[in-house]
Amino acid sequence: MYCLSRFFIACCVVGSSKSAINCLGLGGRLSSSLSKHIFKVRDNPIIMKLDSKEFKAVFTPELETLANIFRKNNYEIRIAGGAVRDLLMGKQPKDLDFATVATPDEMKEMLNNEGIRMINPKGEAHGTITARINDSQNFEITTLRIDIETDGRHAKVQFTKDWRLDANRRDLTINSMFLDLDGTVYDYFHGYDDLVKRRVVFVGHAEDRIREDYLRILRFFRFFGRISTDPNNYDSETINVIKANASGLDRIAGERIWSELRLILSGNHGPLIFDKMLSIGLGPHLGLPEEPNRKELLSLIERTRGTVLNPVTYLSACINDLKEALTLNARLKMSTFERELAYFIVEHRAENCDIKPLLRFQKLMLNTKFKVSDVRQWCVEVLLYDGRSELAEEIKQWEMPRLPVTGSDLKFHVPNARQMSVVVSELKNYWADNDYKPEAEELLALVPKILEENVQPVPKKKK
Repeated sequence: MYCLSRFFIACCVVGSSKSAINCLGLGGRLSSSLSKHIFKVRDNPIIMKLDSKEFKAVFTPELETLANIFRKNNYEIRIAGGAVRDLLMGKQPKDLDFATVATPDEMKEMLNNEGIRMINPKGEAHGTITARINDSQNFEITTLRIDIETDGRHAKVQFTKDWRLDANRRDLTINSMFLDLDGTVYDYFHGYDDLVKRRVVFVGHAEDRIREDYLRILRFFRFFGRISTDPNNYDSETINVIKANASGLDRIAGERIWSELRLILSGNHGPLIFDKMLSIGLGPHLGLPEEPNRKELLSLIERTRGTVLNPVTYLSACINDLKEALTLNARLKMSTFERELAYFIVEHRAENCDIKPLLRFQKLMLNTKFKVSDVRQWCVEVLLYDGRSELAEEIKQWEMPRLPVTGSDLKFHVPNARQMSVVVSELKNYWADNDYKPEAEELLALVPKILEENVQPVPKKKK
């Protein structure tokens, strides 16, 4: 059986495409402009009964309490989305999301009657109630809904009691399944078939799903990495639609972009998936240059096979200078650590030195204004970037020695406190250049020369 896109289903809650077409007055004939919206839907969505150890493990006493409350009040409740996908793959889900026919008001009433505390009230506007049971486990339960208006990121929703309509509003077929608490799996749009084939496709027509929420472009690639065993096995039609709608990512906040991109890059096949994204023109919409340096990215992937890198490191391979790094951060709003890592890699990569190759990194750690632990990680990442994993391990294990002179020692030799930082930095560099062997007496003897060569005299205040 076939079903029209969610637009038609939302207009006519029907059991077949034929009745939907008749409802719209099309007399059983479907125009060519509408034919692209047809997609397969199961006549009977029940595909199996799950009884795995992973499924049984989700039943905590708190979940049993929740299930009993809904059962007592005659409201259906099912596990939804990603948790169903994970359980069908034999994985233990990290989170459980639930869907129900009960409205938020109905949920609040029955939970209040049972003395169950509810938290996160902001979710109620979207149909989500969060119940906290035994003060130990939270459950997000969302009323079945359909999207009645979308703007490319957010949607206005209308509640429904039709499970298929709710499944129809979801992004990917593998995320559109439900699991009853008795183990019954409901799969309206052949998500299980796609899961078995390791195939990632949108529910219905890809362009419709993407234009409802452009963040789904990145979610597609994230789940491709999670599901696919072949980093090149893309659905060509879906890729073409994504390419045509790439500019929609400009509407998405940088923080949301980076949240998804970080997961893509740290997931299975992450760097190769990222290169695919760049090959179809997504780079400029992610904060990268018009022509990202894919050659350097592929070179990095090749020389670091088997090495786990920070996601920022792969981004850094695609930019050529500090200006592009600044533009990238302005778009993605990275954390301070991530931002400085990008700057650090751009500035210090490919600075090969066969004589004392770790010395420059040791000096950076000695003289930093940042946390030494952060700078150490940046040094490790640059060395891994350059394919020098043995040196990366050395700098990771290096115990930074303590400068043999202190501020108390220097205050008798440095006339002005504002000159102190320059003197200390020069002493540290000299000390490091000489394998950390000079003692306090030798270092203090250098202070007059350092002041003469590096420190401008402090002007005297006029009386």
